[in-house]
Amino acid sequence: MKISVKTAIATLAIILSNIAGIQAQRYEKGLIDKTIALIGNEMIQLSTLEAEVQMMLIQGVTSDKNLRCEILEQMLVQKLFLTQARLDSLQVSPDNVENELNGRMAEILTRLGGEKGVEEYFNKPFFRLKEEWREALTEQYLTQEMRGKVAQSAPPLTPSDVEKYFKTTPEDSLPIIPIQYKYRQIAVYPDKEAAVLSVKERLLEFRERVLKGERFSTLATLYSQDPGSASRGGELGMASRSMYWPAFSDVAITLRDGQVSQIVETPDGFHLIQMIKKEGEMFNARHILLRPEYTAADRTKAFNRLDSIKDLITNDSIRFEMAARRFSQDPKSYINGGLVADKNSGSSYFVKDQLKIEDFNILNQLQVGEISEPFETTDNEGRNGNTIYKIVKLEEIIPSHVANYKDDFNILQDEARNKLAMEAIDKFIKKKRESTFIRIDPLFQNCPFVREGWLK
Repeated sequence: MKISVKTAIATLAIILSNIAGIQAQRYEKGLIDKTIALIGNEMIQLSTLEAEVQMMLIQGVTSDKNLRCEILEQMLVQKLFLTQARLDSLQVSPDNVENELNGRMAEILTRLGGEKGVEEYFNKPFFRLKEEWREALTEQYLTQEMRGKVAQSAPPLTPSDVEKYFKTTPEDSLPIIPIQYKYRQIAVYPDKEAAVLSVKERLLEFRERVLKGERFSTLATLYSQDPGSASRGGELGMASRSMYWPAFSDVAITLRDGQVSQIVETPDGFHLIQMIKKEGEMFNARHILLRPEYTAADRTKAFNRLDSIKDLITNDSIRFEMAARRFSQDPKSYINGGLVADKNSGSSYFVKDQLKIEDFNILNQLQVGEISEPFETTDNEGRNGNTIYKIVKLEEIIPSHVANYKDDFNILQDEARNKLAMEAIDKFIKKKRESTFIRIDPLFQNCPFVREGWLK
């Protein structure tokens, strides 16, 4: 699943508890809506503020007495950037807005159980909410565009500027660089074909049992390897199809109520799906998830092979890099002699949080240049990864340290650039605030705003 199956019930419990907090905080008797802030030609409505509060609560933000003040100040800042964006005739891509809107709608529909639940929670028709969110997202994109433009107005950095930043920044304010590992690996997969065949045979057996009258939910509780839904008889809850892997939702949405699918493969494993209910592009279904499992014999076979490869390396019959190119089954690292790189940044240095716990535990025990014993771990495919066996060689270890100019120039450059960007943004906000007509309703006169000068 793209989403864990399923956090919705826990999330709804948080939402329901927070709704009580919203409803307990009342304004003056009979107040439905009003303008709570004027900023230039823009206005902020109380209803807009409350809608944003509700949205943040849905996303898990804990309510406190200053939440509305914090959101209002964010809105005031946004209006300053928005006004300038319109003066500068900035444009945003309608496609980007629609993609973001559809993603937000899918999440909200999933968490609140469909259009009816959304309308009851926000006390507005669904089509009206969609129009309001589209407008809000358009403004948000314009604001981000303008904010980026202001940030880019900061003067360019030279190496001497970075050095000056390093020398003038107190040591306790410089970034701490965590311990980093650079390593190579030789990885082999178990015999997946036999394990997959076994999984499919079990799922076909389950399907046959359901067709003969057994309850799908009972089998899901007993055998599904998805802990998030197994305890609920495999039930996932009403959710948008976009929240799941396409292979899963494409099959599920074609099923009639009560119908059971054929076997469906996703990066999470293999599924049987039983439809419960469909509402447009949303559905509630049960599923049974099974993943290929490997025997002690599979593990022993892989370990013996890796032991043999390690012996060749330690006896100087072949270098680790050449052995990785020849024997490793990891498509991402074998071509680089087993050198592992981060898929996002391309960096060959990893901090602890970027490593699988099994990999970290092994690397943390090695000396530079040392090769590990074979061990079992998982790759990075799917939500839980596939079983894989490997040996690793620790190439380099950089101890944790305070950033310094010689070794961490790029990090310091980023820090200095961010500082200049924030100074440019703060300067813009201060200048625009001083030259813009601003009035805030007495309801919020006691707000502890982070920036001074809003309450003129």
